[in-house]
Amino acid sequence: QVQLVESGGGLVQAGGSLRLSCAASGSTFSLYNMGWYRQAPGKQREWVAGISSGRTTTYAESVKGRFTISRDNVKTRAYLQMNRLKPEDTAVYYCNARTDARWGSNLGSWGQGTQVTVSS
Repeated sequence: QVQLVESGGGLVQAGGSLRLSCAASGSTFSLYNMGWYRQAPGKQREWVAGISSGRTTTYAESVKGRFTISRDNVKTRAYLQMNRLKPEDTAVYYCNARTDARWGSNLGSWGQGTQVTVSS
C-alpha cells in the first residue's frame, strides 16, 4: 500500500500557474501508475491526467495543452504543472497511485487532496 500526500494548492488569478506535488511512501513508487483527479463543488470527481510507470502521459481534453504531469522516481513524487488556469479549474485535486491504467475507476490509493482556487 502506498501513502500519498498532496501539496502546492492555493489561490491564483485566472491565467496564472500552480505546481502540485504528490509525495509517495510505503511501497515501490516506480511500479505505480500515477494520476491526478479533481472534484469541484457539487460535481463528481473527474480524472485530469495520468502518467504510467513507463512515463507515458495522458490528459483529459479540458486540460490538454495547459497541464503537464511528471514524476521523479528518485524523490518518489508526482507533479502536476498547471498553466493558464481558468476559474473552471477550481477544485480539490487528488493524487492517485494504481497498478492499472484504467483511469475511469476509483481503484488504487488516494491522497487527502489539495484545494486549488482560480479567481476571475
